[in-house]
Amino acid sequence: MKMIALFAALSFAAPALAQDAPVAATVKVTLSTREGPIVLELEKERAPLTTANFLRYVDQKKLDGAAFYRAAKAPNSTEFGLVQFGTRNDPKRTLPPVAHEPTSTTGLSHKHLTISLARAAPGTGAGDFFIMVGDTPAFDAQPGGDPGFAAFGRVIEGEALIKQTLAAPTDPNKGEGVMKGQYLAAPLTIVSARRTP
Repeated sequence: MKMIALFAALSFAAPALAQDAPVAATVKVTLSTREGPIVLELEKERAPLTTANFLRYVDQKKLDGAAFYRAAKAPNSTEFGLVQFGTRNDPKRTLPPVAHEPTSTTGLSHKHLTISLARAAPGTGAGDFFIMVGDTPAFDAQPGGDPGFAAFGRVIEGEALIKQTLAAPTDPNKGEGVMKGQYLAAPLTIVSARRTP
């Protein structure tokens, strides 16, 4: 199964402080795992298409039993990179793709703990998602160039678990191309994904 390569042509930037954007309407989702909860705050006003896509998976329970399966570390770092989870293109879990919603439209950015939609070409993102560890503006839409990835929220609880997952052992024999060696030896299963009051 061919997986999306997120790091093929992108580089990491050093973490930087940035001023938060004005408060907009959000919705919370809790990913329950055997290691504890991860609570997401999703931008339903600023990134309505991508948030609605994620909520389709939550409401239809397509993420129940899915897993965090990939930990892509920046070169020479165990504390900077991304963790990926989702349906892994499983036809029983994966819904039709959603239109690309670039950061140049939403005003969001790939800051520390941002959740974003994994994709190949723009408009192919569906049921796989990643969470940043460290600020990575290279994943944002670039003026006159790469359309970037569709950021649509952030982790508000469970940062330690995200960092633990990034640092977890990977299997050197799993994955292809730039993703070889980035698959977790022991994926972190999502027991349930539910909207949070």
